[in-house]
Amino acid sequence: MSLGGAKYFVSFIDDYSRRCWVYPIKRKADVFSVFKMYKAQLELESGKKIKCLRSDNGGEYTSKEFAEFCDQEDIKKQFTTAYTPQQNGVAERMNRTLLKRTRAMLGAAGLEK
Repeated sequence: MSLGGAKYFVSFIDDYSRRCWVYPIKRKADVFSVFKMYKAQLELESGKKIKCLRSDNGGEYTSKEFAEFCDQEDIKKQFTTAYTPQQNGVAERMNRTLLKRTRAMLGAAGLEK
């Protein structure tokens, strides 16, 4: 758990540039509100719209509220098949990299696993 109380993180990766944004979250249910914040920030900075969102079939991405928002904003949703992380290899590799970096920082600070 982080100092701010976050137990999870959500990452968003731009398919074109491979730029990654990481947000700490306290509950998985916070993904939707963080996505709306990320979308607003990205579109303001870049002047471009999000066209597609690829994710796993986790409940945080399949809620009715999330689907309605994506429909309103013309965002196509792509879901990967269950238990096939290779369908979203970029995100899986980034998650692995982020966790390795976090563990390295915790180890260097002398903290417990």
